[in-house]
Amino acid sequence: MKFVIVFAALFAVALAAPQSNPADAQATIVEQNSDIDPQGNFQYSSKTSNGISAQEQGQLKPNPAPKSAEDPSAFIAVQGSFSYTGPDGQQYTVNYVADENGFQPQGAHLPVAPVA
Repeated sequence: MKFVIVFAALFAVALAAPQSNPADAQATIVEQNSDIDPQGNFQYSSKTSNGISAQEQGQLKPNPAPKSAEDPSAFIAVQGSFSYTGPDGQQYTVNYVADENGFQPQGAHLPVAPVA
């Protein structure tokens, strides 16, 4: 249930973001798939008429460092990607993983931290 609330909130924020291209304001969803199972695993994908696409899948995993033996906490390990056309006309893609190690995005246009 928490995932659905978080996903809806993120989707609303994305829709409320200022549009840099007037055609983006008229974009429609041309494909959308979603599946959530009772164990907390999910997958979704969507494409819009202006070329934006996104896909994500996640699995419910046990907490690797529970606070106590009675702590049943778990987290959802997620991997996915999204693509869009930037104001410069170039296609950008971000692949990411979000798990016990945090959010880890990768993309040719994203800066990479220097090796320590």
